[in-house]
Amino acid sequence: MFNSIKAFFEEKLANDSQPENQLVSKTELACAALLIEVINSDHELDERETEEFLALLQSSLRIPEEDLNDMMRLAEKEAHQATSLYEFTRLINDEYDYTQKMKLVENMWRVAFSDQKLDKYEEALIRKVADLIYVSHQDFIKTKLAARDS
Repeated sequence: MFNSIKAFFEEKLANDSQPENQLVSKTELACAALLIEVINSDHELDERETEEFLALLQSSLRIPEEDLNDMMRLAEKEAHQATSLYEFTRLINDEYDYTQKMKLVENMWRVAFSDQKLDKYEEALIRKVADLIYVSHQDFIKTKLAARDS
């Protein structure tokens, strides 16, 4: 999955014909990839998770509307081929401040809770990402509770 997402990112980022204000940063795309991984981690594609994912892409990550369907096709096509989170978490560590990292973790929780059930694989993935981007356990729990209660 990550190879396909990476190819998609490179295609979108290398396209110089788009106006600068429409380019999506590599870090935002890395966040989108992590949200896709939350959707796929429980091995069930749920429409509510997809809707939450699309809403987060548009609101939090500012993904252009014309790219949303491409991102979803990648997620559905390669749901079980993820190998490494490092290249995405490295970008986040390089570019995001702590508040932005917490927002990413909260968004991951929002996707996980959107189908009204928290799967152990979703929680494990979010915990792993939170550790890789150096979000404290206390803030990991705060973001979980905030997403659950919203």
